[in-house]
Amino acid sequence: MEEKKPTRRKRYSGLYPKKYSEKYKEKNPDKYQETVQRVMEKGNTPAGSHRPIMVDEILSFLDIKKDEIGVDLTLGFGGHSQEILKKLNHTGHLYGVDQDPIELPKTKSRLERLGYDLNDFTLHNLNFKDIDLIGVDGFDFVLADLGVSSMQIDNPERGFTFREDGPLDLRMNPDTGEPAHIRLLGLSELEIEYMLIENSDEVYAKEIAAEITKEKQQGRFIQTTKELYNVIGKALHKVPKSIYAEELKKATSRTFQALRIDVNNEFEVLYELLDKLPKILKKEGRVAILTFHSGEDRLVKKAFKQYYNEGVFKFIDGPLIPTKDEVFNNPRSRSAKLRVAIKS
Repeated sequence: MEEKKPTRRKRYSGLYPKKYSEKYKEKNPDKYQETVQRVMEKGNTPAGSHRPIMVDEILSFLDIKKDEIGVDLTLGFGGHSQEILKKLNHTGHLYGVDQDPIELPKTKSRLERLGYDLNDFTLHNLNFKDIDLIGVDGFDFVLADLGVSSMQIDNPERGFTFREDGPLDLRMNPDTGEPAHIRLLGLSELEIEYMLIENSDEVYAKEIAAEITKEKQQGRFIQTTKELYNVIGKALHKVPKSIYAEELKKATSRTFQALRIDVNNEFEVLYELLDKLPKILKKEGRVAILTFHSGEDRLVKKAFKQYYNEGVFKFIDGPLIPTKDEVFNNPRSRSAKLRVAIKS
């Protein structure tokens, strides 16, 4: 049998790689620390990683003490959990929940490399609405960061970005539910318009819905991120040339957001979580929820206020926002809002 010769990695053009697949140095921070640091100094997030947001504010409020039991409902890259585990210092226990089966094992390995083991944390591949399935008799603190992880946004194979072409998927858990391109096939023109308005306040909702429907009627089914981008571009053909590029970028971002929220039932699962909060928190238990969308923030605000008025919560606060320095160093934090509460 002929031995296969090793092949060299394909060189990227220019000084720095532009495609996600070419950013091998950013994805290997242990080996290429200088490259990762340089990317972060430019205000960017290295490919394949995620920078936790409002860490100081969250830790200050949660005020984690020795032997406490807590849960990170949106584990992601493990940035917040890593800092929580430092506070626990090998006492108590942290439960980590994430519905993404692709990233969860990577985060487990990452935390283990930092010196933590199963005595310190336990991970569950669950949607956070199913938090009660863990079977813990109350948590001292609960954290939920409702933003999409950078690892998902940047990877074109997940369908969250239109910067590179990839399947129009948008599922947090690619093993369940319908991908976005299938979801679009089942929606009428009016349903698409309402979804865009409800989920992202899209100003061109009517035009985009009409163009998507026209494509379907003519047998051109939208299956990739670039195909959807191009359809949105057609829908905005009456926009003045002087603002077209910027309007197209904003409209595409809002459309992807609206589709992602719909595909993952994000408002519905958040409502279920908020309904269960009083049951899963111990007396004096603290909860911190980080949102990035006005609709999510309204749901959290309404629930916290209702629980406060009913005497279930003795303290609520927010929205707290990132500092100017954090927004400058990590632009993805700019829309973050943090709301906190303490159970009576």
